[in-house]
Amino acid sequence: MHAAVGRRTVLRDDLPAVTDARWAEAAVIAEAYRSAHRGDDHAALVAAIADALAELAAAEGRTEAVRRQISRGYVRAGAPAPGELA
Repeated sequence: MHAAVGRRTVLRDDLPAVTDARWAEAAVIAEAYRSAHRGDDHAALVAAIADALAELAAAEGRTEAVRRQISRGYVRAGAPAPGELA
């Protein structure tokens, strides 16, 4: 595997250890999905993507809930008085 970094191509072996750790974690997760789907790579991939999309939607929902709470906090507190802006 390789990745484009700037103008040069870097082999996967040249990437930092953090990337290698993520790669290893991804490989473990991929094998878990494959195992859960009895070796059916397509089913495992679809399930992994479906789970990732569900997690993304949940994270977006949590982010939106936090934004609403922050907005309500500003509304409840009201605008600062002119003397409080300093």
